[in-house]
Amino acid sequence: MVMLVVLYGFIFLLQAITFADFFLADILTSMSKVFSDLERSVCRMVHRQVATIAWFEADSICGSHSVAIPLVLVLPYLFRLFQCLRQYKDTRERTSLFNALKYSTAVPVIFLSALKYHVFPERWTNFYRPLWLVSSMVNSLYSFYWDVTRDWDLSGFTRIFKFNRPSVWSYILHGRKWVYFWVIGSNLILRCTWTYKLSAHLRHNYLTVFAITALEIFRRFQWVFFRVENEWNKMNAKSSTQISMSEMSAEEEKLKLLVSSDHNV
Repeated sequence: MVMLVVLYGFIFLLQAITFADFFLADILTSMSKVFSDLERSVCRMVHRQVATIAWFEADSICGSHSVAIPLVLVLPYLFRLFQCLRQYKDTRERTSLFNALKYSTAVPVIFLSALKYHVFPERWTNFYRPLWLVSSMVNSLYSFYWDVTRDWDLSGFTRIFKFNRPSVWSYILHGRKWVYFWVIGSNLILRCTWTYKLSAHLRHNYLTVFAITALEIFRRFQWVFFRVENEWNKMNAKSSTQISMSEMSAEEEKLKLLVSSDHNV
């Protein structure tokens, strides 16, 4: 599995990254619970385990202590990390490195959580658990900041305040202030609860896991909606700029022709 990740990363380093590539990889980061369940299902089939409560115990072969679980959870973040590095190689934009740093902050959350099953309880409570809490907070806040300022381009709420004046944003279907205030506030809360999915030592209440997963689907839907909108606006702005530049070039050519004609006369 790890070798596949490395191979996948090298493939990304050999080709340019498109919007569809990192858009899909971003969505995969919300499927950590799916990958974790898939790993456990495959493990149980391989070891021919029956449906008993032993599945959920730490001493089970496919239990929460399995080292394969954090490795599976971290795969989508490694994919995005490789993509960001490739993007930096192509564009030399430092933003890509900061984006790569964002995905790297999920790694401590995943592996510090897994350590609960491999260290003494006192060591976990006094040392690793505080580190896990700090890393979870850093990852959640960094991800929230990136959503608002980069993926959605709502930095400083400037785009929301533009609705006070007639502009291109005013004609967007969901171009109303309360929508953006809602999506920013809910995203902050759901980004924090999202850490629950990456923490194997918290996944014992399946009703809670189901609720958190359902909320993550809702959060990701919001993210997709506004991320695509932001990309659409960028494409339109780029097209408008190109049209303006072509028009300016045409006007310059006309002026050159006029000057040349006057000179000949």
